[in-house]
Amino acid sequence: MGIRNYLIEGVSGTGKTSVCKELRRRGYHAINGDTDLAYQGDPETGIPTSGATHEHHIWQVDRVRALVAGQDEAVTFFCGGSRNFYQFVDLFDGVFVLDVDLDTLNRRLDQRPEDEWGGKQAERELIVRLHRTKEDIPKNGISIDATAPLAHVVDEIVRRTEAGKQPQLRRTEAGK
Repeated sequence: MGIRNYLIEGVSGTGKTSVCKELRRRGYHAINGDTDLAYQGDPETGIPTSGATHEHHIWQVDRVRALVAGQDEAVTFFCGGSRNFYQFVDLFDGVFVLDVDLDTLNRRLDQRPEDEWGGKQAERELIVRLHRTKEDIPKNGISIDATAPLAHVVDEIVRRTEAGKQPQLRRTEAGK
C-alpha cells in the first residue's frame, strides 16, 4: 500500500498496537497485523492449524506481499508480531523493534485481562523468556525505546522514516 513500507515488531507488551493506533490517529496508514493479517497456522507452510498458540500466530504472506506492492500511500506501517516474518521481512524498507525493560513489560502485562494474550501466567512466562532471548523478532531491526511516552516513540519512528533519514536496515540486510 505504501511507496515505502515499514514493519514495527517487538515482543508482546512493547506497544505495537498502541503505536499502530497513534500512527492512525496522526493520519498515517498503519495496518494492525494482529487484527488485519494474523491467523493460526504453520509458520513454514501457512496451512491453518486449530487452537491458539504463540508459535502458530502468523500473517497471510500473500496478503502482505499484495499490500506492499500497492503504491496508494506514501508510507505504510505494518504493526505486530508474526512467527513467519522471515517469509516477508525482505519486502520492507525498514524494521523497527520496540523494546522495553523487564519492569515496564511486567507492568504492562499486569494490566492485561486474563482473556487477552499475556494475561495468563504461562503466557507471561513465555513473553518474559522471549523478551530475554529476542528469539522470535527480526535480528537486524532498529531498536526503539518504547519505555518513552507513546508520542515520543511514534515521533522517533516517523523521524527515521522521513526522506533523507532512512532507517539503517535496508531490504537486503533484513533477516530471520
